[in-house]
Amino acid sequence: MTKTAEIVVIGGGVSGLSCAYNLAKRGVNDIVVLEKGYIGMGATGRCGAGVRQQWGMEENIILARESVKIFERLSGELGFNTFFRQGGYLLLVFDEREFELVSKTVPIQNRLGVPTRLLDTKEVADLVPGINTDGVLAAAYCPTDGFCYPYAVLWGYAEAARRLGVQIRVCTEVTSVSPVGSGRYEVVTPRDTYHTPIVLNVAGARTKDIAAMLGIEIPTEPFRHEIAVTEPLKPFLDPMVISLKKGFYFLQSVRGEVVGGIGDENEPSSFNTKSSPDFLFRYAAALREIFPALGKARIIRQWAGLYDVSPDARPILGTVDGHPGYYHACGFSGHGFMLSPIVARLLSELITAGSTSIPIGGLELSRFSEGSITKDPYVVG
Repeated sequence: MTKTAEIVVIGGGVSGLSCAYNLAKRGVNDIVVLEKGYIGMGATGRCGAGVRQQWGMEENIILARESVKIFERLSGELGFNTFFRQGGYLLLVFDEREFELVSKTVPIQNRLGVPTRLLDTKEVADLVPGINTDGVLAAAYCPTDGFCYPYAVLWGYAEAARRLGVQIRVCTEVTSVSPVGSGRYEVVTPRDTYHTPIVLNVAGARTKDIAAMLGIEIPTEPFRHEIAVTEPLKPFLDPMVISLKKGFYFLQSVRGEVVGGIGDENEPSSFNTKSSPDFLFRYAAALREIFPALGKARIIRQWAGLYDVSPDARPILGTVDGHPGYYHACGFSGHGFMLSPIVARLLSELITAGSTSIPIGGLELSRFSEGSITKDPYVVG
């Protein structure tokens, strides 16, 4: 059956649902969200839930700062508790190179309104009793960073979008997207076919596959990242603890579980989301080293999700020359959840008004053909 829509959003993760909500809030009346599986099946439902403003590039600091502002009021706006808690991010520094980096970037963050400060090892131990500071030179700490429950954010956006008239179609895979003339696109699913003047492609690691249907080449690659969770413990940890050098992170959820992961520089690109014992051994060893008392905690569950990684680990946003009415957001490289509120606002501005309140020209796909590739040093692998 052929249907029409003002906008078709491909992807029902946090990017798709937040964009649909923001578009509806700006007055778009006929929005359809097409999700291949169920809400939360992809990267959003498998992510680490962190929200941080500690970045090295001004562009990322500003985006993250504005995203945090939205997260702070999001529960009230959506009428749904997202469990956002600002316990801070504690970024551990293990060598002189890292110390030089944070010494340069913390003043930039402060100038842009992010209250990060440098801590010595005594201050680190006072903030997180029980942490092992052997080998730690210092740490950067931002008290307004935090984390929330990803499924609550998804459900909140979904319900708020539905109240504004957005149609969310789950278990609906897009099998074809093609131009059909007169400035319209045909989006085909096993159930229905949609004709629309605007396609918003936010399908996570599959965004490049959807784009390829239109002859658009997106240079992203999927990489498996794994997470583990312990049994619930008594509250002992306020901030999320991370290390750029060692690639680990962990936090204590509102239910008392310790949730975290560690990167693997040898992980090949794939769509593999199976769990592995190798990850568990590496993560457990890193956790015991930095917090010895956790050696007695029982890990009760582990899972894997996909990072959609761009060549410079920065998001790819906006339009594509020669494809009017087509928009995308992808390549977040593990940081899509934390940036989703501000990205949704900016994309909704771009689609409805033709411009954005924060410049995003440097994040367009064209930067790769122009050679404008700069990687933020705060990316955790």
